[in-house]
Amino acid sequence: MTKKNIILLISFGLGLIIVLLTQLKYHIYQTPIKVGILHSLTGTMAISEQSVADATLMAIEEINNHGGILGKQIKPIIVDGKSDWDIFAQEAENLITNEQVVTVFGCWTSASRKTVKPIFEKYNNLLIYPVQYEGLEQSPNIVYTGAAPNQQIIPAVKWSFDNLGKKFFLVGSDYIFPRTANAIIKDQVTALNGEILGEEYIPLGDGNVELVIQEIIDTQPEIILNTINGDSNLSFFSSIRKHGITPEKIPIISFSLAEQEIKKIPNQDIVGDYAVWNYFQSIDTSSNQKFIQKFKVRYGQDRVTSDPIEAGYFGVYLWAKAVEDAGIDDVNLIRKNIKSQSFNAPGGVVYVDANNQHTWKTVRVGKINSQKQFDIIWNSEKPVRPLPYPISRSKAEWQKFVNSLYQSWNQNWANYN
Repeated sequence: MTKKNIILLISFGLGLIIVLLTQLKYHIYQTPIKVGILHSLTGTMAISEQSVADATLMAIEEINNHGGILGKQIKPIIVDGKSDWDIFAQEAENLITNEQVVTVFGCWTSASRKTVKPIFEKYNNLLIYPVQYEGLEQSPNIVYTGAAPNQQIIPAVKWSFDNLGKKFFLVGSDYIFPRTANAIIKDQVTALNGEILGEEYIPLGDGNVELVIQEIIDTQPEIILNTINGDSNLSFFSSIRKHGITPEKIPIISFSLAEQEIKKIPNQDIVGDYAVWNYFQSIDTSSNQKFIQKFKVRYGQDRVTSDPIEAGYFGVYLWAKAVEDAGIDDVNLIRKNIKSQSFNAPGGVVYVDANNQHTWKTVRVGKINSQKQFDIIWNSEKPVRPLPYPISRSKAEWQKFVNSLYQSWNQNWANYN
């Protein structure tokens, strides 16, 4: 082989390598980053979860419209949990193993979250969970963008005790969140020398509330603390007004009822009652007004924003910043880099606590007005550090309590008896 032929062969080889590297670079930067959106789009929880899925998708679209992440577009794969925990588990595993998503945004009820938690831990994937919950949990594979107990439940009880009365009635759906929330509430009320006059539960999605209402009438509490989830709230509020129970007589403070849910309830059944969240649509800031306007432009002028909607939205931005910092869409590096991320959310600055992967958030109490919005009547003024395990019991005692519920329900996170 002549020297000239050798030079031509080397040049051809180098050219081929450059072409292959260019194609590889193009492939790397053009392959989208796949994520899952796992919410109930049908069933009793669709009243709440559909809007969170919408907010998550809106944040993804905004990021994509600004060039994506690391030069890549985000590709959301949307699946329906159908208000069924077993389907949540099936869909979570499918998203991770078959669709090969690097993160899933989703779940509302604690029953759905607890059902998918071992799946995310098994495959070392990541779930961004956007809803307030009962606490008593911490996982390296979950980022909790909703409230921990000390960011909603505990301050709500203290505010109620200081402003409304000392005699409580507890009502909730019969699954892990209300049962645990009420255990936390009972510990606190006992410490404050208050009274629990009654505690009742209804199956999730059930509209038969008459026996519960009758017990409220019989016991005459000063405050009702409501942890009912889903469309059972429609029956509860309608029935309670029919029996003459108004906010002036016995106010209701809800923990899972926000702007999205009260849209479905007639004014006469809801005005004057309360809710405790970290975000309300009525927050009067320019950043929140921009967020509301974007949401309405995207989904319709009749739509409203709410705490879980905001948390679903800013969770995507916290995650996107983690991917940017990681420099690659590798789930292990994303999990590492999402710790200590912060974002100027519509409700104010939020940031991930590096120790427990919950978010620091401001607490707010709202009173429902005739426009089906919340007048904010109290707030914590600054973000509150998340504490997933209330100090009224040890971590071991809380874990024993949670396990006892799970075992008594035949290894389920809801009571189907």
